[in-house]
Amino acid sequence: MSNSSYRDRWIECTPDAVRIRGYYFPWGTKTVPYRSIRAIRQVTMGPANGQARLWGTANPRYWASLDPGRAGKDTALVLDLGKFVRPFITPDDPAAVAALICDRADLVLSR
Repeated sequence: MSNSSYRDRWIECTPDAVRIRGYYFPWGTKTVPYRSIRAIRQVTMGPANGQARLWGTANPRYWASLDPGRAGKDTALVLDLGKFVRPFITPDDPAAVAALICDRADLVLSR
């Protein structure tokens, strides 16, 4: 397990969990322990599949945390927690976040 961490305005990888700021209305943080993550998937965003969404969802299977800068990004990560709704996050450095989650949750990134 890596000792390094990650933090941007909306996503933080602590030693024990991913913290997703702006997940709950109006500004609540969702804490996801690594042991709760069953799978992680990287997706390419476009205007019709997440890139234009500031917060929330048009698809009830995914919940996009608040990210006012999402329109300028092209990659998202979907966390499978074994529940109907899956967090859809857009860290500033998705490769770094994916690597930390895979390391700490003992997962392989799917695309």
